[in-house]
Amino acid sequence: MTTRANLVAGLDIGSTKTCAVIAEVASVVKGQASIKVLGVGQTKTGGMRREVVTDIEGTTDSVRAAMKEAELMAGVSCERVFTGVAGEYIHARTSNGVVAVHGEEITAADVKRVHEVARAVVVPADREVLHVLPQEYIVDDQRGIRDPIGMAGTRLEAEVYIITSAINASQNLRKAVSRAGYRIERTIHEPLATAHAVLTDDEKDVGVALVDLGGATTELAIFREGKMRHLASIPWGGSTVTNDLAKGLSITFAEAEKAKEKHGVAYTQLVDPRDSVELPGPGPGSKRLVARELIAHIIEQRLDEILGLVAREIENAGESGKLGAGAVLTGGGAGLEGATEVAQHAFSMPVRIGIAGDGLGGLADSVKRPQFATATGLALMGADYALEAGIGGRWGESALVRIGNWLREFF
Repeated sequence: MTTRANLVAGLDIGSTKTCAVIAEVASVVKGQASIKVLGVGQTKTGGMRREVVTDIEGTTDSVRAAMKEAELMAGVSCERVFTGVAGEYIHARTSNGVVAVHGEEITAADVKRVHEVARAVVVPADREVLHVLPQEYIVDDQRGIRDPIGMAGTRLEAEVYIITSAINASQNLRKAVSRAGYRIERTIHEPLATAHAVLTDDEKDVGVALVDLGGATTELAIFREGKMRHLASIPWGGSTVTNDLAKGLSITFAEAEKAKEKHGVAYTQLVDPRDSVELPGPGPGSKRLVARELIAHIIEQRLDEILGLVAREIENAGESGKLGAGAVLTGGGAGLEGATEVAQHAFSMPVRIGIAGDGLGGLADSVKRPQFATATGLALMGADYALEAGIGGRWGESALVRIGNWLREFF
């Protein structure tokens, strides 16, 4: 297989599934890179628990299997990947910085200086900075400025959102990917990548809650007025639902997962009460009939509880009633029929399913599923980064590239 300089790969290593998307950087559309999807891969994840590596060999095998499947479909090999991190090991905080403007107008150098001042906060030795996202600039007394370069003023202030990750979690992820034969070009916060793929600028402006229903955790990211307002991780996800099915139906976890994928519905009213499905019985090789309505009831009850915790988090963050665009569900759990109905009940606001759409060409249909939203977002952000750094040249991040990323990474 061949290797090309304009390839990017998004690698989403979740607690239950590992998804890979290999794409070719195509062009720039509305200030963002578009990609041509060449191949996708998906496999069951081994060696991960709550988004953290617990067995490097198991995670390595999952990465290798997903990437090889994507490379086989694409007919190319890809050495560098953009991967994501999420979960309870992510922390976020706001920080401000102020500098004096020396010239007649604000330059890129002034923006760089104010970012350096804003990010000059004490970061614990066991944590690393993933992103420094510009939230707002203030020039003299004028607030709400998104790009101050070229404006006249004597005082420049920046408010930034700093996202950090536990170093051990990131290092073990790098080791697993490296042992699989690949190199992490950049580690990205997964909700940020997912938002890049499934949310529109209008939604981020009027207010939206991005809810990623993963295997072990449910990630919440709130955007309003073009800013990331709040992050949270709920330690329950699709595996919690599967556990309930295993206990409620007296079957193994593996059989419960199969029953959920084949017969599962998240909203009981969508099921005909007369429908029955065949499940394993108590003895070897035996079978029994179970009402499909019972499966749906178990799923709905647990999903409603998880989304209820998300709704409480939105309320505690002071964002209830401020999200004009409602909520966007994504991740593997969002693929269950009826998930939007349960979410609408839990959130009391409009809900839609988030799938990657804009900026995609090639085999775009292969990633238009909720479980591929994060991997596609990682590939899209990787394409932006590659174009900034210069495809085919050195992918190192110069000062000017960092300024471009700071200004574009969120806006």
